Amino acid sequence: MPRISLRYDRPEFEEKVGILLASLQILPKNPDIYVLAFIHRSVLNEAHSGYASSNERIEFLGDAVLELVITEKLFSDFPFKSEGEMTDIRSALVRGRNLAVIAHEIGCSDAIQLSRWESMAKGQENPYILANTLEALIGAIYLDLGFHEAKSFILDHVYGTLAHILEEWLFVDPKSHLQEVTQAIWGITPTYTVTAEEWQDHNKIYVVVASLGNITLGEGKGSSKKKSEQDAAENAVAQRKIWESQITLPKKVIPLHE
Repeated sequence: MPRISLRYDRPEFEEKVGILLASLQILPKNPDIYVLAFIHRSVLNEAHSGYASSNERIEFLGDAVLELVITEKLFSDFPFKSEGEMTDIRSALVRGRNLAVIAHEIGCSDAIQLSRWESMAKGQENPYILANTLEALIGAIYLDLGFHEAKSFILDHVYGTLAHILEEWLFVDPKSHLQEVTQAIWGITPTYTVTAEEWQDHNKIYVVVASLGNITLGEGKGSSKKKSEQDAAENAVAQRKIWESQITLPKKVIPLHE
């Protein structure tokens, strides 16, 4: 038999998923659904892998459940906010970077089944893969335990980041917010530069750096240049305390009002 080039052999993989579920206090009726949620599509490219499906379809379902739960909760909690304001907050909550951080914090990275090549490329730490896996996990909970349990998981782990998002103003479009900050202080707009193009399972991932002068503000990744720029801007906003003190450009003189 040819050597199976995967991150884990099947028993170890299923054990990793079981350990994660136990840590999250999820009691599965059908463990196979959760195993499916952690199969990255790179596995299917490996001959004799023994896997027939990846988590893409269940991720699609989880994404829809996530959007519904977040939308319903925002509608209930903020009766006086406009549609536009709630849309911005929802976007920040379900944005890939936020979901990736959550997935990492709850331990998803240790349970993802990858091809050996993808694992060597540290795919388990890739924000795009982590975010998609979290959505797949939500889809698995919905299919196995129903809407109420999926909703409870989303409110605990995703909606639970709302206070941080509001405090850091992460619900504001990151590119617009970053531009407002840099123009107000230095009168300069950030530049975005593609520094690398990575291939993840035949899909191109762009790496973009946001900078001001010769100072790097943030780095982002995405499946398009636009998404990468948004990700870089969001990263820059989150790290403002780090880079603001490094910029030596002259600040704008703001006239005093009489």
